[in-house]
Amino acid sequence: MLKGLHKFGEYTLLMLRAITIPDRWSMFFKQTSKEIYKLGVDSLWIVIFISIFIGAVLTIQVSLNIQSPIIPDFTVGYITREVILLEFSSSIMCLILAGKVGSNIASELGTMRVTEQIDALEIMGVNSANYLIFPKIVAFMIFIPVLVIFSMFFGIMGGYFIAWATDMITISKYEFGIQYWFQPYYIRYSIIKSMVFAFVIVTTASYYGYYVKGGALQVGKASTNSVVMGSVLILALDLVMTQLMLSR
Repeated sequence: MLKGLHKFGEYTLLMLRAITIPDRWSMFFKQTSKEIYKLGVDSLWIVIFISIFIGAVLTIQVSLNIQSPIIPDFTVGYITREVILLEFSSSIMCLILAGKVGSNIASELGTMRVTEQIDALEIMGVNSANYLIFPKIVAFMIFIPVLVIFSMFFGIMGGYFIAWATDMITISKYEFGIQYWFQPYYIRYSIIKSMVFAFVIVTTASYYGYYVKGGALQVGKASTNSVVMGSVLILALDLVMTQLMLSR
């Protein structure tokens, strides 16, 4: 319990140092643009790849499990769309990105800590937390809606491919299903959730990487801990935000 409170206090103090007005805006914007490419654009391929296959698998599984004369065929497209919009493209995708992006950040900052690069920044009078962490937070929160939209589109296209390539459902019925009772609020809901999760991923990974003590072994442990803790927090926040935002 006390150890948990100590870590929470360290995390809070680190975020208070990190989320402040940058000393040099030009350097901040330069770092942010680099982080957008490194954390966001480099993650685009895995988002597209996974979304296509998940959309295809969802369509197959739903069509196989609701074969009933009292359930219309277009329900396959409807359920696939709802699962992708409400849960997969925000929560599940962020769990996957917690592994890729979170481990990357924790390893990067951990390596900088054990090689004393962060200490060198502090000696030069630079707020190392603000210089290293704040651009990552801003960059990933800016780009995560793009990843979510791509995930939604390619997930639905994965289901469309199954409708085109197999006889499980016709294309016309699949298209009717993905348009049936569509609520635009669900897209906004997923984007808001994903931005909160993006903040959790970056700040959790930054905390574990920034406070690494030891050598290469501890950097690896910090990377693992950041992914585990980030995933747990995402699942907990998913429950809370779903209750708050969808209970209307």
